[in-house]
This record gives sequence, structure tokens and C-alpha cells, in this order.
Amino acid sequence: MRRIYSRNLEGVKAVRIIFLYCLGGGGAERVAVNLFKQVGFDYILVLDERENAYDFPSDRLHVLRLPAFGELFGPDNLLKRMLNFSIKLLRLRSHKKERGVTLCLSFLESCNLLNVLTKGKEKVVLSFQIHYTQLFEEDPFFGSGFKRWLITGLYRIAMSFFYNRADLMVCASYGVKEDLVRNFGIDSRKVRVIYNPIYLDEVEVKSKESLGEYEGVFSGPVLINVGRLTKQKGQWYLLRVFRVLKDAFPDLRLVFLGDGELRGYLYGLSRDLGLRSYLFGVDDLSSSYDVYFLGFQGNPFKFLSRSTLFVFPSLFEGFGNVLVEALACGVPVVSSDCRSGPREVLSPGSDFSFQTDVPEYGEYGILMPVIGSDFRGADEPLCERERIWCEVLRDLLADEGLRRRYSLRGKERAKDFDIAKIAEEWKRVLEGL
Repeated sequence: MRRIYSRNLEGVKAVRIIFLYCLGGGGAERVAVNLFKQVGFDYILVLDERENAYDFPSDRLHVLRLPAFGELFGPDNLLKRMLNFSIKLLRLRSHKKERGVTLCLSFLESCNLLNVLTKGKEKVVLSFQIHYTQLFEEDPFFGSGFKRWLITGLYRIAMSFFYNRADLMVCASYGVKEDLVRNFGIDSRKVRVIYNPIYLDEVEVKSKESLGEYEGVFSGPVLINVGRLTKQKGQWYLLRVFRVLKDAFPDLRLVFLGDGELRGYLYGLSRDLGLRSYLFGVDDLSSSYDVYFLGFQGNPFKFLSRSTLFVFPSLFEGFGNVLVEALACGVPVVSSDCRSGPREVLSPGSDFSFQTDVPEYGEYGILMPVIGSDFRGADEPLCERERIWCEVLRDLLADEGLRRRYSLRGKERAKDFDIAKIAEEWKRVLEGL
């Protein structure tokens, strides 16, 4: 990859950049790319160029150059992590000075911390895409017991002390903002809420593209889930619920788009449940399977638009970009009422701090109780909340009229998140710095 810029930056008064770890297929990365296209940044700076899920122009993508020996300090233990982090701090501070950066917008935890710790005369803007309290409670990275208490306590102190040095903090939902202000000591005067954008015109075009070899998979009713195969997304519950639904709808299929560390566990659970399961790169593709793990797909919209229901059993979110993408594709949405985002998207007139424990038929989608966070095996009976999900999904699959109404409403709701509208909000906020 060429490490060059789109223009000669020498002498330019304002150099505005976006800084994030990589351009992988995650929601934050998609938001960053969308904002770059519309708001007017000079280039995107990444730490890792190996993962790039977007057709991004090479002259607008720069990689933070680290000393060759820096890679020897890979993140194997705490000491090496600290050394590696220190190198990144020095190089980012140097990069900002050398390139005359006047504004740096960062995404995700590690880059937010690097951004604010290297703050000089430039404006520093941090973007928050996750509900941190729920992250600390559910993510196994933070351990359990005393270890979790210690790590999360240190995080809270550090976030309050360092992040308030930023000029602006932008949250993807009001739930994220409330969590940061209430639980992490973030100065509310520096926080704004701007929902994540979507390119509706692009979705419209891409949703109509041919499915190619996957056409046969969508010949009947399909439940679809899009997202990383990770604990946060709770996909094992969906597999267990789907097993029950198959008895009432023999032709029903379940499709997962995405990849992650739980791929093996989910694939094994699917087979243990007696479901014929396809895994990309392992099995031969045909239309005879019950469950399809299709991996990351650059165009998820063509799959969403052919699906019967989009099902989202997440344990926690920050916004839930794929909810808006599903709405834009006209597929009815059934989502857990997790912290945070789904309620703000699907039931915008309700109290975003409320969390339901019964099915709630919102204006633009159905909100469901969060099932739990414990991994379940194939032999364990369904819990009460799993049975509630079965009932609601069974009713929706049998009610074409209700699905059609949610499809039409969803497309209207998606217009509120169009890039043209969201970009104007970003421009007003950044111009005010």
C-alpha cells in the first residue's frame, strides 16, 4: 500500500484527520468511512493496514509508522503492552506535529486514549460507540471477581481524568452518553449525541444486487443475523430458538453474516442441535442446510433485503448500526432491548433508559427482553425468555400482514439516519470548536 497523501499538506492551515485502529468490517469503521466521504476530512490514519474491508482510496489512507523493533513488543503481556503503547504515543504525537494536524477525530477505546494523551494545540474529538458499563460486566477480557473490580475501577478513574481533556466527545446514542456522564465522570458539557449515518442511496442499489451462488439459500423463509460472532451478540440463543421454530416451519433457514472468535463454538452448537450446518471455507455450499455461516460479506444489504426477519439478540450495544441497515432494506426487525441503541432506533418516542422484560411492539420494530449472558449447550432446556422469543418469532413468521407493516415503517425510519442529515449535524458540531 502506498503511504502518500492526496495533497501537499505543507502550508495548509487546517488538517483534519480520522484516527482508528484499522478499516475492518465493524460498525465503527463503517461510520468513520461514511463521515470521511461526507464531512470533509483530509485522510484516515490507521494503526494496522492489513485489515481493510473497504474500497478506500490509497492516497487518503495513511498508516502510523512504527519503528521496526516496535513489532517485537507485541501484546503478549502487560510489560510488552505498555512498551508498545508508549511507542504508539510517541509516534502519534510526532505525526500530528509533522503533518500540522488541527483536528483529530478518533474511534474506539485504544485510539481514543492515544488521541487524548497526545493532545497538543489541535482539537481532539472522541467518538464513543459502546455502552461501557455493560461492556465491563459482560466482556470476558475484564475477568471476574476482584480482577474485574480492579480493572474496571482503574478504567473509570482513567476515563474521568483523561477523557475530559478532549475538546468534544460524540456519543452514538443517548444511552451511551448517560452511561459516560453518570458512571464515568465525563463532563456533560463536552458531550454531544449524533446517531450513526447510513448511505440510503447506496443501500438501495446494493440491496438489489444478485445473490449469485447464494440464491438457493433464500428460496424460502430466512431469519438473518449480521455481526461479529462474539459473546456480545448472543447468537447462541438464536440457534437454540431456531431449533424450536424449525418444528413449526420446516423450510425455515437461519443465516449468519460475520466472523469472530465464537465461530467454532456456534458451528458446533448448531450441529449438536441436530441442524444441518454450513460453514464458509469448510463445507460445500448447497440449499440443503438449515443454518448458514457465510462469514463477512462486503455487501450485507443484498442478503438483508431477501430475508424474512432480522433477529438481533445482542447482550449490549452502543447504537446498533445494522438495525438501521436492516430497516433500510425493508426487513422487519426483532431486537433485544439491550443497552443501548435499539430502543432509540425502534421506539424513538419512548424513554431510552427503560428496559423491557416482555415483548414490546414498537413503532418501527419489536423490542424483546435480553435473554442473558450464559453460554448454553444443546441439551439444556430453553429458559423462559428464550421461549418468549420463540413465541414472538413464530407469530411474526405466520403474520405476513404484520411483517409488511413493519417493513414499510422501517424504511421510513431509516431516512432519519441518512448521511446527508447526519453529516450536517457533524459539520455544525465541528465548526463550533
